[in-house]
Amino acid sequence: MEGKGIMFVVFSLVCVVLLNLLWSILKWVWLKPKRLERCLRKQGFHGNSYRLLYGDTKDKERMLIEARSKPAMPYLSNDHLSRVLPFFQHTVNTYGKRCFMWNGPTPLVTISEPELMREVFMKINEFQKPQSNHFFKQLATGLVQVEGHVWAKRRKLLNPAFHIDKLKFMLPAFWTSSYHMIQEWEEQASETGSCEIEVWSHLHKLSADVISRAAFGSSYEEGKKIFEFINEQIMVAMPLINSVYIPGLRFVPTRAHKRMADIDKQIRTLLKGIIDNRKKAMKMGEKSKDDLLGLLLNSSFQDIQNGSKKQNLTKLDLKEVIDECKIFYLAGQETTSTLLVWTLILLGKHQEWQARAREEVNKILQEVLRLYPPVSEISRTVKEDIKVGEIFLPKGVLINLPILLVHQDEKYWGPDAKEFKPERFSEGICKASGGNMSFFSFGWGPRICIGSNFAMMEAKLTLALILQRFSFNLSPLYAHAPSALGTLRPQFGAPIIFYRL
Repeated sequence: MEGKGIMFVVFSLVCVVLLNLLWSILKWVWLKPKRLERCLRKQGFHGNSYRLLYGDTKDKERMLIEARSKPAMPYLSNDHLSRVLPFFQHTVNTYGKRCFMWNGPTPLVTISEPELMREVFMKINEFQKPQSNHFFKQLATGLVQVEGHVWAKRRKLLNPAFHIDKLKFMLPAFWTSSYHMIQEWEEQASETGSCEIEVWSHLHKLSADVISRAAFGSSYEEGKKIFEFINEQIMVAMPLINSVYIPGLRFVPTRAHKRMADIDKQIRTLLKGIIDNRKKAMKMGEKSKDDLLGLLLNSSFQDIQNGSKKQNLTKLDLKEVIDECKIFYLAGQETTSTLLVWTLILLGKHQEWQARAREEVNKILQEVLRLYPPVSEISRTVKEDIKVGEIFLPKGVLINLPILLVHQDEKYWGPDAKEFKPERFSEGICKASGGNMSFFSFGWGPRICIGSNFAMMEAKLTLALILQRFSFNLSPLYAHAPSALGTLRPQFGAPIIFYRL
């Protein structure tokens, strides 16, 4: 009888665990999504009805594949939202801007009013980065993932490396990298005075070289393998990131899962080698370099030298240093190369601006960032029930801040919102947007992109050097096809014909 009693207790416990698990799954895949949907519809938001587990994910993926398979757009049309974010454009066209979409079982609410977007950006504790799935965390680490007091301390530690006064010391590295690229172009044009160059690949390499020299003190060749791995990781990760994330599925040993883990391991091994070499040099008495890696290592090294055992809340361990190095390699390369490639493409079409660009570079770069922001949309998750303006947002929904949509909205930028007109920025961003401050290329608020000054300084110097030596126009082979693969990039490359001045 005693044995039967124990068996009954065990059986009962197993049943309770299974029932709790089934109840949790039911709430996750059905009850919570339907509750959030009812709440949003009561406030006048519209969107597709929730579909079990997948929501709009399959439609979103299908439309994106269809958009990328289409021929190029009309000659340099800046109205590219339907190609870059086709499902979002379809939803807005169907339901209006007060809409929501389904990111699996989670509704994604669109907020496109600049004043409300700024409020979301400013309230960093109430609106946090979404809990990324495992594959996104493998791709993007460090400062972009942490929250709360950890983020505040990490940001405080990193900020000095990106202050404008510090960046001035990196100008020689910027110039060296840009000069080597332009010298290569001049050699190709030496015989005929002109040459055709696919600039996207060259600018990608340039940004990699700049980061290696300016941030880590190494040449492009030393960091080349890291960039190759990061580019491959983006290609492997994007389908996994865009699919519905099911907890535990990452442990299934698929080819993509194993390749992601292998790439991550190799990137970290290479970065650890660079860090170890710098540490050895510091121990040998070499003066700490005034770059990002030097800043990350300096506080930890000083603690070791002084024999301090006191906990340093701003000190980073080796994994955290590697995380920050990796995200800067990734984000720094993508942001600057995309800004420069779209700048050259637009100046290749609007050649009358090339002469003016030599004096008005800043206006041109701002207009390029408006029409072709590196990131087309930004998401935040609602941590607790909250109101934004008159909108009530229940805990658990996602917020979609559609940067590209707002940047080309005629309500804020006028009837020529989709045209390339750098002169609109002649009196600053506020005047350009009619007082609405609807310019979010690097985000907004406390979490604005920490590397924005770095990207703009590199872009200004590189563009100035190019314009000093060349005039250029788009090649007849150029096919206009903006595509959001991590950042907004030209799907078929960017061939441009350069003429030596």
